[in-house]
Amino acid sequence: MSLSIEAVTGKALKDVLTDLARLRIAVFRDWPYLYDGTEAYEREYLAKFIAARGAVCVVARDGDKIVGASTASPMAETDEEFIAPFEAAGYDIDKVFYCGESVLIGDYRGQGVGNRFFDEREAHARRLGGFEISTFCRVVRPDDHPLKPADYRPLDGFWKKRGYAPVEGLVAYYSWKDIGEDAETEKPLQFWTRKL
Repeated sequence: MSLSIEAVTGKALKDVLTDLARLRIAVFRDWPYLYDGTEAYEREYLAKFIAARGAVCVVARDGDKIVGASTASPMAETDEEFIAPFEAAGYDIDKVFYCGESVLIGDYRGQGVGNRFFDEREAHARRLGGFEISTFCRVVRPDDHPLKPADYRPLDGFWKKRGYAPVEGLVAYYSWKDIGEDAETEKPLQFWTRKL
């Protein structure tokens, strides 16, 4: 297993879209996202991402195979659902860099890829310039949710070591279809931030 990590930007983002969609559908099916994804939904969602000015996708490859990916862009280029809580809290949106989702096949976890994903996205934000805050969000699920695995370990400790902390009241609401649901439902997403 020889992993390589590469930051992809601009027109080259189109070259990783199919793999990114495949990974999102597979990895986000697990707890805590429980995402019942489709290729059609992914095409629409990711078309907005690749059109975003300043977007980056950090790609992890094992040889030629993409086994993980992590997205980011200026907050001003993301969905209104993510922008609104920051505006309501008085943040200057143009100074916030949004680290989107990270997806990695299970066999490759625990090898430092998560740190590289954050390193590369934060470095990209610094290269773009003008950003003071880096942020991401995670879905909030009830502790007694019937699909929560008994051995689930949240990533809070990892994020705290990276200098991120949850910001009370900074919550977005975003809809997707859960496994076993007939329609999309809205989920709360807690934002974590750190100074760049």
